[in-house]
Amino acid sequence: MAANGPGSSSGVGEALAPVGWQAQKSASTRTQIIEAAIKCLVELGYARTTTAVIAEKAGLSRGAMLHHFPSKMDIVRAAVDYLHAKRLRAMRKSMAKEPIDGDHVRLGVQSYWTHVKHPWFVAFFELAVAARTDKELAAILFPAQEAFEKEFLTTSLEFFPEWKRKGEKFLLGFDLSRYVMEGMAISFLTHKETERDQRVLRYLEEKLTELAGEDR
Repeated sequence: MAANGPGSSSGVGEALAPVGWQAQKSASTRTQIIEAAIKCLVELGYARTTTAVIAEKAGLSRGAMLHHFPSKMDIVRAAVDYLHAKRLRAMRKSMAKEPIDGDHVRLGVQSYWTHVKHPWFVAFFELAVAARTDKELAAILFPAQEAFEKEFLTTSLEFFPEWKRKGEKFLLGFDLSRYVMEGMAISFLTHKETERDQRVLRYLEEKLTELAGEDR
């Protein structure tokens, strides 16, 4: 019987299996660290989110965590990419639903309203506030946010094609929706949602419907 040599299929399989498993384990651990960091941002804020705290939240030793991310900023950079990917994926899934009453305006408002009340948005907002006085963080966050907004704009036009011919009116409606709902969501850091908030959302839907129905 011939021994397994370097070129044998058995030898290749044995060599690749551990590598693939290690890569999968490493990717899983990195995700575990990133998700722990996001939870820390939401629960503790940016200033109190240290590598030691993240490691504890992830259930890892600080040394094991630093093997994957040598510094807090490395974790933050990965967390920003992770957050933006998750937010875009969630928005696409929400907007892809067929509105029960055929009202795409209401679907768009409800989708983004749900989005800005999610902890992911709280984590992003925490980073945005910290970036105001942290140049290193700003250098990570702002380009990523610009890319996110472009993708979000493209996604909105993809799911609501009736707005394409509206030109500047679409951009106005897009910005109005974001500024109103994001501002309202930020207020939830200090108070709970009330009927007043729902009244504002209904008014926003009315204004967007008017924009959608106006000639360019």
